[in-house]
Amino acid sequence: MASLPAPADPPVVATKTPFWRPAFLSRPFFEDRSKAFWRLQGVGWGGYMLLRSVSVFSLANTLPLQNFVQILLQAIVGYCVTVLLSTLYAYYRQMPRLQEILLTVVTLGAATLIAATINAWALSFQPPTGASTAVVSPGVTLKSIVSQLFLTFTVLGGWTALYFGINFYLIVEDQNDQLERLGTQASSAQLAMLRYQLNPHFLFNTLNSISTLVLLKETERANAMLSRLADFLRFTLIYEPTAHVTVAQEVQTLKLYLEIEKMRFESRLRPVFEIDPRAERARLPSLLLQPLVENAIKYAVTPSEEGAEIAVSARLVGERVRIAVSDTGPGLIENKLGPSLSTGVGLANIRDRLVQAYGPDHRFDSRSTPGGGFAVEIEIPYQLDDPNREAA
Repeated sequence: MASLPAPADPPVVATKTPFWRPAFLSRPFFEDRSKAFWRLQGVGWGGYMLLRSVSVFSLANTLPLQNFVQILLQAIVGYCVTVLLSTLYAYYRQMPRLQEILLTVVTLGAATLIAATINAWALSFQPPTGASTAVVSPGVTLKSIVSQLFLTFTVLGGWTALYFGINFYLIVEDQNDQLERLGTQASSAQLAMLRYQLNPHFLFNTLNSISTLVLLKETERANAMLSRLADFLRFTLIYEPTAHVTVAQEVQTLKLYLEIEKMRFESRLRPVFEIDPRAERARLPSLLLQPLVENAIKYAVTPSEEGAEIAVSARLVGERVRIAVSDTGPGLIENKLGPSLSTGVGLANIRDRLVQAYGPDHRFDSRSTPGGGFAVEIEIPYQLDDPNREAA
């Protein structure tokens, strides 16, 4: 007999739950709330009839026709009264809380009195057990109404409690869904913001190099660098800012980027790639490694006449992907305030993106290597599917 109003609410998107729930409390069941209301009404009052019939049968080892008719009449009256109550309660729910409570109590009392009176009147047409139909004297007395009040109030009070309980549950679930959607949107917006920080930083350096080549009248090299920049941007713009790409695609992007930088530093820039074929299909946030390589160029290649080697490796370790970017530069620079390394947007950006993408399920370490140089190591879960891609 549990039920709920049939408002014209939008369908609720089903969500996964971490524990078992009865079928009538699952979100798909309430996608069409009007249909759910009538189903619960039918099942609830059908169950009421069954329980009352079993109760009478267990006491008398029989179920006389007049008792069955009595139970049927009470169920019909209850069904009709609760349909009316659902309409009134739905209207009350739009009012201030105190006014809603007072009207609900008054309405429940009035509905109990009306239903008890109807049940008493209907029962007055039935002859007592063992009497003939000739002794039937239809009529409603105060005693017959009072005898029906307790059971009627218990049933309608229970129905009312279930009504508001189910609706409260749906309100809480809707709010949780809304908070989850807002959280996802905020996370996606932050990831996009972090991703968009990379392009201006990289473009500034590259366009500055092209401008220098133009001033030196090295037009062929300037044109070649501009062409490769266009290829790099075309490749990176294929993917959404919050998308995940495979390790193979990320490495391809790095190689395009290094081709541009190679024109600036020539033999001083010596890139090395060591990619485990088993890790190539693993996914990670797009352009995650580019700031690391950019920092290595800035702090290892640029200040040294001999340049430096920049190594990028990726390998599979159990169910984790371990990615490292290292260089043979000077490492952390000692100054009066202690070791420091100005990384600009780079390392802080990557830390934030890893937190957004994986939460605590990742590792990010940066350190100077014993033989000189600087290394960053990232460990993330081995994923083959893009977690930001919506299910079809």
